[in-house]
Amino acid sequence: MPTLANTFSDTQLIGLDNPVRNYAWGSRTTIAALQGRPFPTAEPEAEIWIGAHPAAPSRVSARTDLLTVIDADRPGLLGPGRDRLPFLLKVLAVAKPLSIQVHPDAQQAVRGFTREEALGIPRDDPKRNYRDDWPKPELLYAVTDFDALCGIREPREAARLLRALGGTRLQRIAGVLEQRGPRETFDVLNSWPTDDRPALVAEVRTGATEARRDGPEAPRRSDPEVALRTAARIAADQPDDPGCVTSLLLNLVTLAPGQALYARPRTIHAYLQGTGVEVMASSDNVLRGGLTPKHVDQAELAAVADFTPSEPEVVKPVTLPTGEDMYPAPVEQFQLTRLRPRPLITVPEPGPSSILCLDGSLTVTRGGITHLLNPGEALFAPHSGDDELTIEGQGLGFRASIPLSSL
Repeated sequence: MPTLANTFSDTQLIGLDNPVRNYAWGSRTTIAALQGRPFPTAEPEAEIWIGAHPAAPSRVSARTDLLTVIDADRPGLLGPGRDRLPFLLKVLAVAKPLSIQVHPDAQQAVRGFTREEALGIPRDDPKRNYRDDWPKPELLYAVTDFDALCGIREPREAARLLRALGGTRLQRIAGVLEQRGPRETFDVLNSWPTDDRPALVAEVRTGATEARRDGPEAPRRSDPEVALRTAARIAADQPDDPGCVTSLLLNLVTLAPGQALYARPRTIHAYLQGTGVEVMASSDNVLRGGLTPKHVDQAELAAVADFTPSEPEVVKPVTLPTGEDMYPAPVEQFQLTRLRPRPLITVPEPGPSSILCLDGSLTVTRGGITHLLNPGEALFAPHSGDDELTIEGQGLGFRASIPLSSL
């Protein structure tokens, strides 16, 4: 009788049925339109997950999922020495700002996971911070113009933004930033009295309105005017959350289609608006600091985050000999490449990889097996020692894989 191991171990390509995740910040149109479903949808649809993450693995049939299949034959599907698929590929549809968050580095993840295991906190407890012992670097590719906050803004520039808004509360915060720095300013915001938070947020809304009235329109998306408009938009959406003030302490970046943003572990970030393709280490360790109905642990975020001012890491592609456009990131868990066959892409490495079609169609072939991908569809290519992977068609796609240096 066939088992999962011998059913899939010799399979060159595995078609996937990928879960759609419903979060409040998602879109009611973007993902449904991509997949050819009616829209607007009843609930916001925020993400498509493509991979073997335990929280929502892709399905390979009506009876089983990719995680179960991989666990039945890890050496055969992942290659020697690997006990889990190290990356998760996503499509993101961001209609409104999502949580201000940070992810731990490798040492922090191990310490946090060990501590919460010893405390007996169930891994599915909403208040759990560390659900595994992995770091979580992320790389986001912009399909549309994509607005994000990432990393600590230079303090003098952030203080000028706060001063420009006026308001006694915001002036106090600007003084803390100028005299004591970003870390202490975050502490002040996190401990702001709950009953006074609406008044703090109101100062942002009022100040941003006055600044727009007094100043010219910003000639570029990176100008301070845009940071103030962004803070006002967040304030209108979250009238009781000081995250609108936090946004002014962070770098605002707008990615053009085709650009990517790398978020290192320990980097405070938040996505604001746009459609993107994201690849990350397959971890679920998220420390949230606001702008979310989910569990917030500002003290742990402050303990993990890097408060050193830094510029956002905007990544440009490098064309590989295979014909793929690779977006380099200094990680061992994943590599993201853009697929625009001209006319053919040939990938000699053994895998494993996840392949997504975003537009048009792509035909993927390996070992005499051919699989056609239409928009919103994806497949998994298991580890294979010898067979090349070829991709052709008139479309746009993405391939998440393990860097060659880590194979």
